[in-house]
Amino acid sequence: MTVVPITSPDLDAAEVSWFAALCSDDYQFLGVPDGNLRSSWAHCSEIVKTAEAQGFRNILCPSSYQVGQDTLSFVAGCAPITDKINLLAAVRCGEMQPIMLARTIATLDHMLEGRLTVNIISSDFPGEQADSAYRYQRSREVVEILKQAWTRDEINYEGQVYNFKGLTTDPVRPYQSGGPLLYFGGYSPDALDLCGQHCDVYLMWPEKMEELQGRMRAVHAVAEKYDRTLDYGLRVHVIVRDTEAEAREYADYIVSKLDDDQGRAIRERALDAKSLGVSHQAKNREIADDAGFIEPNLWTGVGRARSGCGAALVGSTDQVMSKLEAYQKMGIRAFILSGYPHLEEAKHFGARILPNMKTCSLPEAYGRVPASTPETPLGVGVRR
Repeated sequence: MTVVPITSPDLDAAEVSWFAALCSDDYQFLGVPDGNLRSSWAHCSEIVKTAEAQGFRNILCPSSYQVGQDTLSFVAGCAPITDKINLLAAVRCGEMQPIMLARTIATLDHMLEGRLTVNIISSDFPGEQADSAYRYQRSREVVEILKQAWTRDEINYEGQVYNFKGLTTDPVRPYQSGGPLLYFGGYSPDALDLCGQHCDVYLMWPEKMEELQGRMRAVHAVAEKYDRTLDYGLRVHVIVRDTEAEAREYADYIVSKLDDDQGRAIRERALDAKSLGVSHQAKNREIADDAGFIEPNLWTGVGRARSGCGAALVGSTDQVMSKLEAYQKMGIRAFILSGYPHLEEAKHFGARILPNMKTCSLPEAYGRVPASTPETPLGVGVRR
């Protein structure tokens, strides 16, 4: 029995995703920049190709104002070099005018033939410090405009931030029926309301299992008001080895050269550094034991040099498998994983865990991906 009702209760598989380190987030030793692991096209595209070869079903492409790749440009570049893996593009709402964003997403969805998913982001723009309520209102309007673009013949929208009238949706119709799935993470009441009403997968950062269960109940209570259910996902790092001792030894190794001042600087440069979610990750480190663990096999050391997701599953193959199975029983249907360095850890997980998991693509499970090219203006529809 899942913690709360979910959209996919009968799904006996999980969407297991990896992470493309677009935003200066790949290290051998946390907090020690390595020129061979820079966020270049060459390195990050190799992560994507490796993840696909290992059998991951999706890959998160993050967005941040740091040296690295522009998210949507990167996703476009990945279209011709992949043919199975989905791309989860992080979109900071408001950076692009919503109608043009809708066209960009439709273009990417056609390029990827339905392998696009979208992570809705509401953090500040570079150089901006906006009120939280305003940022979520802006995101809400962007999402509502996108949904009109993907499901109606015309866009007619009157909001506090955006107003559009009588725009044909021909240029913005995506490949997928109803448009790409929307993944969302946030902790504030405004965030939960936006997710509960409009999004498909609620993403959580690692905490104790009882804390995750509480978050699921909170967002479900909001979704229920809109007569909806959600699926749930967990964004977490991972270190898996043949034995727990080897995994813990490697965890100690990757933080062995970390200077705490440098780690703090890395955390504070992120655009979400002051968010409620980040504060909860910091709290995890405060309550951890001397080795950095807050519960068996959940280690908070990664968060010493990283904003956002700040903990890792650390253990043997059996221990990590057991942890993932427990999460699935709770109702988690999507895992977004990463490790340091990203190429090597993708191979460790791919060799030890993926052969033992039944995986899926959530867009396919939702029936969003058509069997053949759709009758849209960018597909095989009537050209007007």
